[in-house]
Formats: sequence, C-alpha cells, structure tokens
Amino acid sequence: MLRKIQIFTLFSVLSFLFLSCTDKQTKKEIENHKRAFEFHQYVVQIQKENDTKIQNYFEKLTLEQKISQIFIENLEGCTKFRSYETVGKMNGTKDDTPLIAGGYLFFSYNIAQTPEKQKEFAQSIQDYCDEYDLIYPFLCVDQEGGWVSRLKTLNDKLPSNKEVAESYSTEQAYQLYQKQAIQMKNLGFHMNLAPVMETETSDNCDFLDGRSYGDYQKVIDYGRACINAYQNNNISTVIKHFPGNTNTDPHSGLPEITLSKEDLEKSIMSFKNIIHYNPTAVLMSHARTLAIDKETPACLSRTWVTDILRNEFGFEGLIISDDILMAALAENGFPPQKAVIMAIEAGVDCIMISQKRFASSAKILYDKAQTDTKFLDLLQKASYRVIKYKFDNGLLKI
Repeated sequence: MLRKIQIFTLFSVLSFLFLSCTDKQTKKEIENHKRAFEFHQYVVQIQKENDTKIQNYFEKLTLEQKISQIFIENLEGCTKFRSYETVGKMNGTKDDTPLIAGGYLFFSYNIAQTPEKQKEFAQSIQDYCDEYDLIYPFLCVDQEGGWVSRLKTLNDKLPSNKEVAESYSTEQAYQLYQKQAIQMKNLGFHMNLAPVMETETSDNCDFLDGRSYGDYQKVIDYGRACINAYQNNNISTVIKHFPGNTNTDPHSGLPEITLSKEDLEKSIMSFKNIIHYNPTAVLMSHARTLAIDKETPACLSRTWVTDILRNEFGFEGLIISDDILMAALAENGFPPQKAVIMAIEAGVDCIMISQKRFASSAKILYDKAQTDTKFLDLLQKASYRVIKYKFDNGLLKI
C-alpha cells in the first residue's frame, strides 16, 4: 500500500512540474506543488521508520522462527487448529514449542460447511498463535474460478478465467473479483493463489483447461482487473505459473518447454508486464525450459528465479515454489530433501509443501545453515521478505 502511495505522490509532483510553466505559476500551484512534495517526503520517512521496525524485530527472531516463515504447508481438518510438530523436531532438541508454518494452504477438505464455521476455524488459528506467542501465519487458498474453486460451497459462483474473458467486460470482471475478495476476507483468508497469467497455446491448453484468459492482451487486461480487485480489498494475489507449463500435468510428470529462446521470451511477456501492477507474489512452475537452464525445473533454477524474475524483471514481492512433493520433482531426480535446498539457493522465498508436516524439511535447511554462511544469508533474505509482507499487510504487529 505504501508503495502505491509513493507512486501516486511522485506522479502528482511530476504532473505539477510538467503542467506549470515557470513564468505563469500561480501562488496556488506553487503551494500545491509544495504540499505534494512534503507529502511524498512524509511517506518516504514513514517507510524508513517501518523498515527499521521490521529489521529490529527480525534480528530478534531465532533461526528456527525464521526458517518456519519460509514454509507454506497444508493443515489438518476444518474445525479447530493445532500444531502437530515441535521446534525440537527441527533443531534436534527437546524444545516442545509448537511449530507452525509461515503460511497455510487450504484444500477442499479444509473448508468448513458454512461461512460461520469457516470463520471459526480461521479464528482458532489466531487464538492458537496468541496462546503460544507464535507468529501468525497467512492463510491462502486456490480460488481461481471454474473447476479450481475451493470456496465454491461458501462464496458466490466464480466462472473460469476463460469464461470471464469471453463473457465479461474488464469492469464487470473487476466487480466479480471484488465481490470474491470481500467474501474471502470475511472467511479469514489473506491470499488467493490466482490469477493464472499464462497465455493459452496448443502446448498448454489441455492442462490449463480454461484457467487462462486466452491470448496475451486478454491475459494482461483481465489479469490486471483481477489483481486490482483482490488487492484493493486486502486479498493478496499470486500470479502463476512462471515461466509456464505444457500439457504435461506436473502432478504426474515433468513439463518440458521446448520453445526457442526467442519464442520463450515472447511467451513470458505477460508475466513481465503484469508485474508493474504489483501482485504480491509469483508462483514458479516445475517446468524445464530447453532454451534456458534446461537441466533444472524453473522453481529450483537460480537463472529463472533470481537472474530473470528478481533482477531482470525487477520483481520485489514474494517468490513461491509450487508444491515440492509433485511428481514433476519427486520422480525426476529432485526429491523433497534436495528440492528444499535448491529452492532456497535459487532465491525462492516460500516453499510450498502439500503434506501436513514440514519439520523434516525445515531440519534440512536448519542443518545446512549451521555450516554454510552463504546459504544462511539466502535463508535470512527469504524469511525477511515473508516477515515484511506480514507487517505491510497487517498480519504482524510490531
């Protein structure tokens, strides 16, 4: 939100400078210019103060707490939350402090039968964290629309992306997603793993199956409406799956994108351009690309995660791996114990793991950080981004 305010105020200042000729400036114009500049300076100062608060808070966290923030895991049931692991399972001690992840992903079986019961379940997570003085996790769900609608029994019907692009104007799409955001927020959610920002092609249409808005222009136009509608109503968005997919389902196989480098660069332009609208996060795909780092799935590739997405595209938000338990990784030489290390080395901030336990994976990171200072630094950077996200979105009071 602060970044949006800064952009707005800078735009205001530039507008005044451009539109006001020096020899014709009125006293009122000069005063407005001064106010805009002072407001911008105020916003910058507040951001600096918040950054200092976050840094001071972060430095006081234990390594175990920092590593916990990196994981997004599934959770048990749909009635009352509790942790099933302890910190001791991560660090090899007898520490019986409850271990909880930085975020939780809700599947259909985690959705209660009524909105009231769902809110109670979400509140039980807050209550549990308060009881044990734990960092509150963010709660996320796949509410894309169409056949990927985890909240279909609680929210209004949400058409697939393909249906939206065919039957709705962008203004109507905004209103559609705005209503979903309000309903999701009321249920206790903070993040939606949507929208899909892949353009539809003959190479991915079977797998996406209506989850794409269509061609490049439709993906940009409707993706922008979706991101703005959710985030203007306090639901974070996660664009996916970067840099793309094929018709091979990563749940059962490893997608191999065989496009030339030129065609591959064209295919990811929807991601590059939508980043300007500040989605909260980008979810990486498991696909390997023949033209770029052909040996490594994108979610484990430093070339794709850091060199391209972070540095070339300038993305500053969270970068999330897809589920590291999928067959695309686990059955193709990248089992979880290897994937967790590679994900952090690639520059991933959040590791998604669909099982209901993450201590064994966290222990792998914890043990490596004891002897590898470079790896520890990468862990720190990833965890800091999660903490900053929580503070900026009101999930963490410092």
